[in-house]
Amino acid sequence: MKNIKFSFFIVLFILISNSLAAKIEIKYKIDDKIITNIDIYNEKKYITFLRPSLSKISDEEIIKLAENSVIREIIKRKELDLIYKNEDNSRILNQIKKRLFNFKNVKNEKEFKALLTNKNIKYEIIIEKMKYEFLWNELIYKKFNSLVKIDKKNLETSLLKKLSSNKKYEYNLSELLFEVDENEKIGEKHSEILGYIKKNNFKAASLKFSISESATKGGEIGWVKETLLSKNISNILNKLKKGEMTKPLKYPNGYLIIRINDKKEMKEVTDMDKELSELISFERNRQLNQFSLLYYKKLKQNTKINEY
Repeated sequence: MKNIKFSFFIVLFILISNSLAAKIEIKYKIDDKIITNIDIYNEKKYITFLRPSLSKISDEEIIKLAENSVIREIIKRKELDLIYKNEDNSRILNQIKKRLFNFKNVKNEKEFKALLTNKNIKYEIIIEKMKYEFLWNELIYKKFNSLVKIDKKNLETSLLKKLSSNKKYEYNLSELLFEVDENEKIGEKHSEILGYIKKNNFKAASLKFSISESATKGGEIGWVKETLLSKNISNILNKLKKGEMTKPLKYPNGYLIIRINDKKEMKEVTDMDKELSELISFERNRQLNQFSLLYYKKLKQNTKINEY
């Protein structure tokens, strides 16, 4: 009887093992790291938790986003692990936790862990992901902040001109920044993107084609005051209606398409110093984002990525 039971458990174990093995598929190999469909599934859980707005797009689009997110994270982690190899990261943990607690509207770690448990998400992994995101931003700032060029006088003059106009708007924007290969033409690539947008939507197209960091949010930028935009961009957006988008605009890292999700009149500016400070900060972040994109692009070019 014992032998029969033992044989039964062996057969059961083999069946379960084969079932699990059949479900695990290798999707990518990034240098020497294997990425499976399980990794992609887990990433999907994490990104939808951190960005609830993604729940509005299709499962297929979220999976593609998760794949890109995993690749981006592995490439960045490799670089960050080299640079911050011997550094104590406990200095940033409290900042990360505070941001997460505020973001999810919870009071403490206990409440946050309970929230994660309900969604079958591991607390340690979320904290680790946020840690690497924090370190990447810190690295970009340390490396490139000295290269940022801010002409305060010119920005102030530009701001005064914009404020003197009768109507000023605030735009809710999305973006899609794409590259054109040597063998491609800008018109052909643009047509391909427009076709995809027509078939799906702008958010899905951003997930598929955009090389910008905003692609992880479906291209969403959020509300931006007209006073923070360049004269050229401002003039173009003024001519567009809600739901319309620009033609491809030449950008340092490729071609940029901007979509107006919504627009409203700006409130009257009463604090000029605050407005100027906001403009300077916006311009600094814009330039740092460009450096971040170029730096990541260089790392990716030196990474061996195989898709299965």
